[in-house]
Amino acid sequence: MAGAIERAPGGAPRKRVAVIGAGAAGICMAKYLLEDGVDVTVFEMGSNIGGQWVYENDSGRSPAYKTLHINSPKSLTRFSDFPFPEDVQTFPSHEDMWLYLENYAERFGVRERIRFQSEVSSVTPASDLRLEPPRWRVELKDGSSDEFDAVVCATGHLVHPKHAPELRDTFAGEYLHSFNYRDPADFSHKRVCVVGVGNSAMDIASDICVTADRTVLVARTGVIVVPKLLMGVCVTDYLVHLYDPWVPARVRKWVGGFITWLAHGKMEQYGFKPVTKATHGTTSATIITHIKYSRIKVMQGIDRIEGQKIHFVDGATEEFDTIIGATGYLVDLPYISEDILKVDETNKMDLYKKMAAPAAPGLWFIGMLNSTTAQNAIFERQAQWITEFIQNRAVLPTDDEMRADIEAKRRYIEGKYVESSRHALEEEHGTYFVELRKSLHEARKRVQSGDRGRNLELSRSA
Repeated sequence: MAGAIERAPGGAPRKRVAVIGAGAAGICMAKYLLEDGVDVTVFEMGSNIGGQWVYENDSGRSPAYKTLHINSPKSLTRFSDFPFPEDVQTFPSHEDMWLYLENYAERFGVRERIRFQSEVSSVTPASDLRLEPPRWRVELKDGSSDEFDAVVCATGHLVHPKHAPELRDTFAGEYLHSFNYRDPADFSHKRVCVVGVGNSAMDIASDICVTADRTVLVARTGVIVVPKLLMGVCVTDYLVHLYDPWVPARVRKWVGGFITWLAHGKMEQYGFKPVTKATHGTTSATIITHIKYSRIKVMQGIDRIEGQKIHFVDGATEEFDTIIGATGYLVDLPYISEDILKVDETNKMDLYKKMAAPAAPGLWFIGMLNSTTAQNAIFERQAQWITEFIQNRAVLPTDDEMRADIEAKRRYIEGKYVESSRHALEEEHGTYFVELRKSLHEARKRVQSGDRGRNLELSRSA
């Protein structure tokens, strides 16, 4: 009947939820909501499913390069209920990932819920969030809009390059961020300086060094380069068992360090600085060999740049044609007002468990973190967690309690990790999964006990 309210099997009005982004996080979120009876609309600014895994994605938000392979094996990267085909290689390429996500969306009925070429311009409250059940207005670039009971932001954090002004603004040659790197052939017979020690920096340096005239990797901080294979077995197959809650952190650190030493020895022998504080792990199957073959030279920092001449901190000087800055990313949420969620220049933002913004009930975020396992495993647990709250089977703590939890996690990260915009989003997955289970248990108890605070009043007024 026209105008009738669509209801879930239990008789309550069926929730309407918007998911922004049809990458891995967005389609995973939509899948779990659909399975729970939620009416889902996915807004995707481009014309493809897969987000960052779509090479030359017309959304303009993919850093995928021609030779890109995922760092984790398919056994770890897969969603729990959707394996990769047997013939997919152990470390899937971006083409493999794109096809996998396409098939996932098709299998679980997500594709038909996606509105392609629909760029979101703003997400704003459509109700008084202090007094009424949350309602959110999603407006598109074309001027159209709609209202939802909840919005889940799944647009990722690897889309807005963090440029290093001291490189971009002073170098007289070609400069580009790793986000814009595509094909190693473009750097054949060039002298290239790659700045960074993350996975992208290691991959790009390894990519171009076999045809470039000179490749230098600038490692400004210490790093541990974990091998991908040991005795023919994926290293993650050894390490995954170390993230059980009963395994002490010092044991994980020792075993991981021992495996790396067994394969590579000490990082210092390759020119890297020693690691003084914890850092996000870097993996590479080839970088160490290229360094030993003198295809790549490691330098520990840049003192200054004059024209195309780079003066390194050890006193050496070389001229280069190109600098590739693998200098990280800044969280970019242009459709969210700073009054709702402020992101500073170091990627710090107030999100409880990396998903919920205090004082913004009904607004959720998925995939806004770096972790120590495959992202798809993170997305699944976050999607399940968020779904419980959207369906009122769980209730968040008070805003003050959430802010206290956020601040405690921030202090922990700052004390443990090297200071960087990357580590502002860091979560060790073993600890994080325990936190999610504990916080969800407490959130369900609030419902059972009737201690639902503002949310109880909101549900009564609906």
